[in-house]
Amino acid sequence: MSSAPPSDPTTTNGPRHPLVPPPPAKYTGRIPNTPLFASLIAFLLGAVFALGLVAFSAGATGFARPWWATYQLGFFFAAWAAFHWGEYAVTAGWNLEKCSVDSFLLENGSTYHIAHGTAVAEYVLTLYFRPAWKAHPYISLVGIVLVILGQALRSGAMIHASTNFSHAVAFRKRDSHVLVTDGVYAWLRHPSYAGFFYWALGTQLVLQNPVSFMAYAAVMWRFFYYRTRAEERALVSFFGEEYERYRKRVGTMIPFVP
Repeated sequence: MSSAPPSDPTTTNGPRHPLVPPPPAKYTGRIPNTPLFASLIAFLLGAVFALGLVAFSAGATGFARPWWATYQLGFFFAAWAAFHWGEYAVTAGWNLEKCSVDSFLLENGSTYHIAHGTAVAEYVLTLYFRPAWKAHPYISLVGIVLVILGQALRSGAMIHASTNFSHAVAFRKRDSHVLVTDGVYAWLRHPSYAGFFYWALGTQLVLQNPVSFMAYAAVMWRFFYYRTRAEERALVSFFGEEYERYRKRVGTMIPFVP
């Protein structure tokens, strides 16, 4: 008796399970899209978060620590790890069909990683040579609040939009694609973008980095300005006058992004 060959889970009908690697033609990321790497990345992000939280707690309470292990730097690394883990977790929980290792957003391009590296370098060098410039706790407190609110706004927007959310701009309308205008979307037109914008600026307030703060603001404004223009052209083609009315009624809450 002959038996049929096992079916290929990447070619069967229906949505692909996110833990099954897609065909190479559909996945171009450098990180293998496998359960092993998903769990490894989550573990490493958890470790960074834990170490950051320890540094934050020790610095905030005055425990003995290395000069560079401040509560500010600890919070920055904890917030960074929580952001990337949260992107994957929210996608896996509310947008399963689009979930992959890419959902961690660790391959955001060299500019993204250079920006974070520059911010850390600015903080550490300034802390070493001019520690008094980092001794303004109220600025860091404002940054902590902004990071938490920005993270909550972004994650909440992704959860509320559910399968209508995509990390990449969609230029083809799916049958299940609907225009979301309620919940947080009734107050902000692109809440996930606004959330990340203020999250990122908050991290630089926490670190009290004036140079990186201005650079972040300029780079992110330019990115979101052109990204929203491209995305909204697609949304107008998808939903026509319905989206035009929504756009006139609800703003982005990102400065100078109409």
